[in-house]
Amino acid sequence: MMLTLLSRPEYEQWLYSIPSRYASVRSSTARFFTTSPTTAVVQGAIYFRGGYELRVSELVDFAAGDILDYGYEVWSQGQKLRWYDPQPHPNEPTLASTYPHHEHTPPDVKHHRVPAPGLSFTRPNLPLLIEGIEQDLAQATERS
Repeated sequence: MMLTLLSRPEYEQWLYSIPSRYASVRSSTARFFTTSPTTAVVQGAIYFRGGYELRVSELVDFAAGDILDYGYEVWSQGQKLRWYDPQPHPNEPTLASTYPHHEHTPPDVKHHRVPAPGLSFTRPNLPLLIEGIEQDLAQATERS
């Protein structure tokens, strides 16, 4: 699903409808906080069946149509599996294809970074991340 950051009310409504949009989502504490007439902070977590959790932090400027900053963490059973951030690493050529967006993955989750195709400053990232967790859930179901 490719959404654009159309307006503050539309994004807020979409955020609060996540549990009803995705069968894999059990509940959400993600909240939308207005910080100025044109900006908002999104903070909280989205809880999935199977024990997965997506922790969300975004700063969004609706006048510019941009996510100014973000951090996303995927957890399962109390363990951080991976996280995403836009912290620039210009000296890592392997990240150039999605610069500055990247994913931290095992085995050394703090220092092992890979490109994060699809993450953006100009459209919501949550649909992509939710779909990734749904893939994790499907793979876990296949293994059991």
